[in-house]
Amino acid sequence: MPDGWQWDSTLFQGSAAHYQRGRLPYAPGFTDTLATALGLDGRGRLLDVGCGPGIVSLPMARFFTEVVGVDPDPDMLAEAGRQAARLGVTDIRWVTARAEDLPAGLGEFRAVVFAQSFHWTERDRVAATVLGMLEPGGAFVHLSDFKNPPAEPTPLPRPAPPYAEIRELVRRYLGPVRRAGRGKLVNGTPDREDLVLERAGFENFERHVVPAGDVVDRAADDVVAWVFSRSDSAPHLFGDRLADFERDLRAVLRQASPDDRFAEHLPPTEIMIWRRPRGGR
Repeated sequence: MPDGWQWDSTLFQGSAAHYQRGRLPYAPGFTDTLATALGLDGRGRLLDVGCGPGIVSLPMARFFTEVVGVDPDPDMLAEAGRQAARLGVTDIRWVTARAEDLPAGLGEFRAVVFAQSFHWTERDRVAATVLGMLEPGGAFVHLSDFKNPPAEPTPLPRPAPPYAEIRELVRRYLGPVRRAGRGKLVNGTPDREDLVLERAGFENFERHVVPAGDVVDRAADDVVAWVFSRSDSAPHLFGDRLADFERDLRAVLRQASPDDRFAEHLPPTEIMIWRRPRGGR
C-alpha cells in the first residue's frame, strides 16, 4: 500500500462509466501468452483481484472452469456484469470485496491475477493470503502495461494525446500532489513486487513481455474518458468544478488537435508470474 495513504471507498468513485472507453486495451495476444505460460487446459479456477469492469476476467474466462472477479467498487462490478452479458460469458461471478477481505470463503484457485491493482493493497498481508488460496504449483500473476518501452519506429498519423499538458491541468485543479480517494500519494505507488512475493514464499519467477505497437485512433471523448477513469482524476475529486475542468480539458485537447482526433501506439503488456511451491503451505 502506498506510504502514508489509507484506502477508502472513493478511490475510483465515478470512474466505472469511463473505464472501458478510456483505457487502452492490453496487448493483443496477452491471453494466449498467459494461457501458454500457465499451461491452462480449460480446467481450474481464476481469481481476478481488483477486476474493475472485467478487462482481464472476461477474455480469460474461456481458459477456466470458473472465474471470480473481486472489486470493492460496486459500480465497476455492475459494468463488468453488463459486459459479461453482452459477450455471453456465463462461467463468471462478481464479488464486492477488497483484497484484504480474502480468502472470503472463495475456495482454491489455479491462478490469481492482479492487473495494475496490487499496489493499492496491503501487499505482504495479501500475498500471504493468496499463497494459501492457490493450489500447489498455482500462479500469482501480476499484469501491467510495460513501462518505458523502446520508441516505436512507426510515426503516428495524428497528434498524440497531450499527456503532459493534461497532467499540468489536473495539478492546477487538484494540487501538486497526486490525489487518490480522500488521500494523497506523496511518494507515489510502491513497486518491487518481487521482494514482497519472495517474502510470502512464492518461487520460480518468470516474466513475459507481449509486444503490441498497434496504432490506436483516439477521439477527444476517448481521452476525456481516460482522464476520468483514473484514480488521480476521478470525477468526484473536482466537486462543483467538474464542468469547468472538463471545459478546460477539452480546450487543451483542441489546441493539440483542432479536429479532436489523436493517435498513439498501444504499449506492450508485461506479465510477471510467481508460483506457490508444490510441497506444503
